[in-house]
Amino acid sequence: MANEKRKRLTSTQQEYHLFEKKRETKRPVAKNCVRAFLVGGLICAVGQAISYFYMYFFDFTEQTVGNPTVATMVFLSMIFTGLGVYDRIAQFAGAGSAVPVTGFGNAVISAAIEHRTEGFVLGVGANMFKLAGSVILFGTFAAFVVALVKTVATKWGGL
Repeated sequence: MANEKRKRLTSTQQEYHLFEKKRETKRPVAKNCVRAFLVGGLICAVGQAISYFYMYFFDFTEQTVGNPTVATMVFLSMIFTGLGVYDRIAQFAGAGSAVPVTGFGNAVISAAIEHRTEGFVLGVGANMFKLAGSVILFGTFAAFVVALVKTVATKWGGL
């Protein structure tokens, strides 16, 4: 299909397309993947260390340590976003910083910081969940569906 489009271009357009293709900046895909992998892995390792901290000092079990760990990671990402550190990490790592749960905290607080000049209610409050609102909605709905399926399967399926 790309060849069909190119055939319909005039000779000047084809010449410009080749000119543009020669001068296009090549993206370092392998380097970006390695950076994302390493930074994402480092974020997850920090999360695991926080989990161990909660299990050792606060007597959480492996089943109950998830919630405080996630809350701590989101809180830390919000603090680092407010200080401008998380933006530098995201610039270096790309998707490696956006995929873990810390990306959620960054998305929430970035929208709040961006609209703080409009006031606390109409600026920060109204815009804080603009990007993250769909994530919260989907997570809540998915949890409801899973709980409903589990309830039905337990009640009628004998699980």
